[in-house]
Amino acid sequence: MIEIKNIVKSFSDKRVLNDISTVFETGKTNLTIGRSGSGKTVLMKSMIGLETVDSGQVLFDGKDMLKMTKKERQLLRETIGMVFQNGALFDSMNVADNVRFPLRMFTNMTKAEMSKRVDFCLDRVNLSNAHDLSTSELSGGMRKRVAIARAIVNNPKYLFCDEPNSGLDPQTSIVIDSLIKEITEEYNITTIVNTHDMNSVMGIGEHIIFIYEGNLWWEGTRHTITQTKNNEFNDFMFNNELTKLLKASVNKKEE
Repeated sequence: MIEIKNIVKSFSDKRVLNDISTVFETGKTNLTIGRSGSGKTVLMKSMIGLETVDSGQVLFDGKDMLKMTKKERQLLRETIGMVFQNGALFDSMNVADNVRFPLRMFTNMTKAEMSKRVDFCLDRVNLSNAHDLSTSELSGGMRKRVAIARAIVNNPKYLFCDEPNSGLDPQTSIVIDSLIKEITEEYNITTIVNTHDMNSVMGIGEHIIFIYEGNLWWEGTRHTITQTKNNEFNDFMFNNELTKLLKASVNKKEE
């Protein structure tokens, strides 16, 4: 579980995060949504220590990251997996070496143990025959699956995914969403996903927070998103005729 309490972050005289508090539960897909520039990316960076907040607490299973020693933070980082928006794969490495990289950095595994773990993770994301492929040979969906395999290779307790469906077609996005949800439940990980994809929200949003102009403006689940009276949230989620019809249809069925 990750709990954030009263997080405040400013750049110069502009406040980007304004007193945000919430709990991201273990074993659930926790989604953070909001328009570009709303503050959701800054929030994620603040939670993993890439940004320094002005005030507040970031509690990983009750331990405040902001008060940890350098050594304690290093040990925490070894329990965190990260899926970056563009995959952030190393072009100079093949698929297997990309997945193996965190093991070389953070463990004392033998080569045989590393190979076994890489095999397992690539098989888990349905890329068991992709070991020797270069990154230039990968489709967008394959790149994201390799990134997920690399993120879970160290058996993380916490998984952060920044726009994992960015640039993907709808069908591939569903595959990635399902994979993230399955891995979260299977390994009981605390997973946080930044997204603007409504299909992700409707499909895997077990806990959703909506950031609006740096404020936590709405909080709920995929089952409650059609019931809210929050104007800003509705403008963000149901901003065209198709999504408005979807909301009306869901609400009619629940009457």
